[in-house]
Amino acid sequence: MATTADFEAAQQRVQQLPSKPDNSTLLKLYALFKQASEGDVTGERPGGFDFKGIAKYDAWAGLRGKSQEEARQEYVDFVNSLF
Repeated sequence: MATTADFEAAQQRVQQLPSKPDNSTLLKLYALFKQASEGDVTGERPGGFDFKGIAKYDAWAGLRGKSQEEARQEYVDFVNSLF
């Protein structure tokens, strides 16, 4: 399993990507980061015309039940795969 130091290093490394990732990659990074750092999504799903908020909420909610340790490892592995 990835340590907290590995997770923090991956957070720094993702900032060094040579180009901006596509939206699906950004959503996956966001969801894994939030699940690893906060656990399951809380609060209500955004409504109305907040399409970005809805997409982010849905991506995070899709990981509901995944442990923070698992999400941390997946985040580290995914960031490494982008290089």
